[in-house]
Amino acid sequence: MWERFRIPIMLAPTLAVIVFLFIGGLGYGLLVSLGWQPRIGQTQLSLEAYRSILFSEQHGPTFWSGLWLTLWVSIASTFLAASLAIASALLLRQTFIGKRAATFLFQLNLPVPHIVAAIGMLFLFSQSGLLSRIGAQMGLFSSPGDFPILVKDKFGMGMIFSFVWKEVPFIGVIVLAILQSLGADYEDLARSLGANAWQRFRHVIIPLVLPGVLSASILVFAFTFGSFEVPAILGVRFPRTLPVTAVRFFRDPDLNARAEGMAISIVISGIVFVLVVFYMWFSRRTIRQD
Repeated sequence: MWERFRIPIMLAPTLAVIVFLFIGGLGYGLLVSLGWQPRIGQTQLSLEAYRSILFSEQHGPTFWSGLWLTLWVSIASTFLAASLAIASALLLRQTFIGKRAATFLFQLNLPVPHIVAAIGMLFLFSQSGLLSRIGAQMGLFSSPGDFPILVKDKFGMGMIFSFVWKEVPFIGVIVLAILQSLGADYEDLARSLGANAWQRFRHVIIPLVLPGVLSASILVFAFTFGSFEVPAILGVRFPRTLPVTAVRFFRDPDLNARAEGMAISIVISGIVFVLVVFYMWFSRRTIRQD
């Protein structure tokens, strides 16, 4: 009897804390987004906060522009990071002089916090940063202000650069581990059957690493979609990403604005959940077809 339920009983305390914090936090956020704030006398539930952020003239344009920017940054960062991670893993799998050092340098930025990476991007690539000043001193630009706008731009390129720099090693380590565990037997077999380099990559390597890449990409997308610190440092005042807009509502001296901020947070959670479910369904379908 004990052996049958030993593992569930041992995991129960940890799972209880996780479920309580997740479900409890999400439930509380949903109540606040519906206007439930008894400390300021608000106890009636309504969808006014959602109507305000989605359709009002005051907040609607900010929300929709922020949604498109957040989606663009998250999708572009995830796609570029996954593509560069696969390419890097394929290169690091080869045997060459200095491979150990190259692998170490590839993984070096894994423990670097995202906020540190964002500040580094700002110091390096802003129009008053290190590269712009060096370029002006070398005569490449007449002044640092002529340096291309790579951070704090309305297209979010600085945010994308920061996320890609951080997430390529994360996905790449997973892909490299998969490739090293599988060895070269499958590719050797395909080569013996007459498959060229592209055919081996398309029909052998990609199907083998795809589950790991998709799993890591789901995590990267969810993180970048809900990230605050990188967009807050490298983003512009308009359009703002949704997490930055939500925090702006939370910082409003008017406590009634917290309903709008929490409504945006619930929308972020809902969008991530829907897209992750669709992504998982699509990935499983793709894997089965391959």
